[in-house]
Amino acid sequence: MKKLLVVLAAVSMVFFSIGMAQNVVNPDTIVEETIGPIDSLDPAWAYDTASGEVIWQLYDNLVQYDGTSTTKFLPMLSTNVPSLSDGTILDNGTTYVFHIRQGVYFHNGDILTPQDVVYSLERAVIFDRSGGPSWMLAGPLFPMIDGQYVTSIVQVVAKELGLSNPLNYTSLSSLGIFATGTKNPLNDKYKQALINAFDLLAKDFEIKGNDVIIHLPQTYPPFLEILAHGSNISAILDEKWAAEHNAWDGKADDWWYYHNPTHSEDPLLSIENGTGPYTIQYWTPNREIVFVRFDKYWAGPAPTKYAVIKYVSEFTTRLLDLQSGQADTIYVPVQYLQEVENNKDIRVIKNLPTLEVDNIYFTWNINAQGNAYIGSGKLDGNGIPPDFFSNLDVRKGFEYLFPYTQYIQQAWNGMAIQPNSAIIEGLPGYDPNLPKYEQNLQKAAEYFKKAYNGQLWQKGFKFTAVYNTGNSIRELALQALANYARILNPKFQINVVGELWSSFLSDYIAGRLPMYMMGWLADYPDPYDFAQAYYSSSGAYGATLGASYTAWAKTHMDPLVNSLMTTIDPAQRAQIAKKIAEVDHENALYIWTNQPEGYRVERTWVKGWYWNAMRPGIDFYSLSK
Repeated sequence: MKKLLVVLAAVSMVFFSIGMAQNVVNPDTIVEETIGPIDSLDPAWAYDTASGEVIWQLYDNLVQYDGTSTTKFLPMLSTNVPSLSDGTILDNGTTYVFHIRQGVYFHNGDILTPQDVVYSLERAVIFDRSGGPSWMLAGPLFPMIDGQYVTSIVQVVAKELGLSNPLNYTSLSSLGIFATGTKNPLNDKYKQALINAFDLLAKDFEIKGNDVIIHLPQTYPPFLEILAHGSNISAILDEKWAAEHNAWDGKADDWWYYHNPTHSEDPLLSIENGTGPYTIQYWTPNREIVFVRFDKYWAGPAPTKYAVIKYVSEFTTRLLDLQSGQADTIYVPVQYLQEVENNKDIRVIKNLPTLEVDNIYFTWNINAQGNAYIGSGKLDGNGIPPDFFSNLDVRKGFEYLFPYTQYIQQAWNGMAIQPNSAIIEGLPGYDPNLPKYEQNLQKAAEYFKKAYNGQLWQKGFKFTAVYNTGNSIRELALQALANYARILNPKFQINVVGELWSSFLSDYIAGRLPMYMMGWLADYPDPYDFAQAYYSSSGAYGATLGASYTAWAKTHMDPLVNSLMTTIDPAQRAQIAKKIAEVDHENALYIWTNQPEGYRVERTWVKGWYWNAMRPGIDFYSLSK
């Protein structure tokens, strides 16, 4: 680690000396300073925007969004964008033909093949890590079960075993087979079911010459959006390289050994070999990543040789670096925007539309094992019971406690709107006229006094709410909630703490965080993407809220969420989305704090930046100085 830091210092000195000669600091390097170190370099694992920004530079997808558009596409590793008009979408929208680009190099020198495309999409499905993005491809690529979309290959195995309610199964161990990674012998019944499940996936793919043909078992309206650049899960890997590095070997009869690994077990966690415009030169975890241009990039070398992402938690440090030119663009919390405006050397671009939402989460069943975040673990004034937030009166009390208008005006300088659900502005089905919660301390007290037959109000509570370190605006939201809780009843104690991004993600996936703040950036611009993640019993967030939520969602939310995809008519889909928002409000599922407007802060010497609401961070390939 120390050796890397020394080398990086030397590289920076070279950049600076060149920059001085040309009157632009570091002329062949773009430096971004932000918060939130990455979680993984593996496209099948990563499901956070920090990782997504890094993966964007390293890997390519079959197609990409057209500049600023979120509805139009351009070719990428496919030389065509499939369409009905040219006959590359067939069979009522269930067959897609991709002409794979030839002569594309992976970073290690291997040449892209159609088999790499098939392998990457199959691996993305069988990888299926808990709380991860595999559901996006499992849904379109597997046949529906009992009229509902599959979210995991485990459910397909359960059906092959003839189990009742196969959609209830979430892991191979829950099927009585084995835990992930074990090499215990399987009896013939289990092994055949596992192979059959994979065969259902494999039959979706056909290679003809240089074409990859994907046959969907049913129509899936946002399929191209899922395959587009912006979705990590559909990034294309080098099969030979991945297998050599102990990832899945592409065989049907051992895929289960590579299914749902733990974070540390993922062999591609910290290495990469994409076809993207940059490779990683150095990576100092939690500090910085240095990219170097890949000169054999199929679309031509990037204009800038080096790109750097530095993780700097203190805004003052980021600001000083921006002002001195050591950083070209920085993350600026919205409350500090005035400190970078009206500077002739700094460009501030505002009022950018987003498909992004922030909210506060309630974990209905908290993982209590060794968990100091719930104090005593009892309703005794020194903690909370693990099922505290499964109580509707408790959730509604918190809904009326939060200062929505004040938060948006003061923390966001008015540069946000208050959502009424996960179906946010910009998505089909958004309805601004649906009810929203507002701060009402009288109503908050009313619901808290009802909870636990008055015992909660009498005894109070004590727990910890968590945000990702460096995200001061989320810290402000949780502090505001904590302050008003104390005002309402001095026995209501919320301790607000920050965790490093990697620890934060691990704790939320493990269900250890009683209350936390995070958000969602669209995987693809469709209401199903948000609804599945937030409301489905198997969603990225829904599945982590606990058994009580999962059981409730299977009855109340899953049918609605699934009908978003089985319904083709736009007007009917909009009505379903509206109903989902209404159920959310009635049951106080989340505290919807803000849908921010986007903005960008950069030195005026930076050229080529463009806005796309589907992009996780910066596209360094477009930038120059």
